[in-house]
Amino acid sequence: MAQELVEALNLDEVRFIPSANPPHKAAPAVSAEHRAQMVQLAIENNPLFKLDTRELKRTGASYTIDTLISLRNELGHDVALCLMMGTDAFTKLHTWHRWQELLNFCHLVLVQRPNSSPKQPLEKMLDSLLHEHYTEDIEDLSAKTAGYIHMQTITALDISSTAIRATFYKKILPHYLMPEAVIDYIQSNQLYD
Repeated sequence: MAQELVEALNLDEVRFIPSANPPHKAAPAVSAEHRAQMVQLAIENNPLFKLDTRELKRTGASYTIDTLISLRNELGHDVALCLMMGTDAFTKLHTWHRWQELLNFCHLVLVQRPNSSPKQPLEKMLDSLLHEHYTEDIEDLSAKTAGYIHMQTITALDISSTAIRATFYKKILPHYLMPEAVIDYIQSNQLYD
C-alpha cells in the first residue's frame, strides 16, 4: 500500500510510526522495540520509507494528534503531511482524541481495505467532515499543507497483521506476505510462539 501511495501521490517519503500505547486497542503482545525492529527490517531497502520512533519515546497513550503536532514542529508549516488510513479506521475517527483538529495538521488519505465495506452509514459528523474537505485532485495535496481528505484506490491485497500472526501461531511461515528478514527476526526472537 505504501509504495502505491508514494507513486500515485508523488510523495517524498513515507514514515512508519509504530504506536507504543494505542488507546483504541489492547496492548500489543510484542514489545514496541521488537515491532520497531520488524518495521526497520521490512522497509530497509526502500529509500523513500523511514522508521520514525517518536511515539515509542513518549509516555502515555499514543495519540495521533500529538504525533502530527510533533511532525509539524519538526518539519515546519511549508511541508504537506498526509496521514494514510483505511476507510475502516475513518469510520471510527470521531472516537479519536482531538479528532476535530487532525486536518489542521495534515491531509487524510483514505484507502479501501480488501473485503471491507461500510457496515453502516458514516456518523453525521464524519459525513459532513468528508464532504467539506473532500478532493479528488491529488494536486490539492501539495498545493496546501493540510486540510483535505482524499480517497485513493490501490491494489486490493488481503494481507493483515492479524492473519499473519495467526499463521505463526499455527506454525506456518507467511512467505510472500512479508519480507523474509522479518520472518527470520520473528523466528529468532520467538515472538509469536
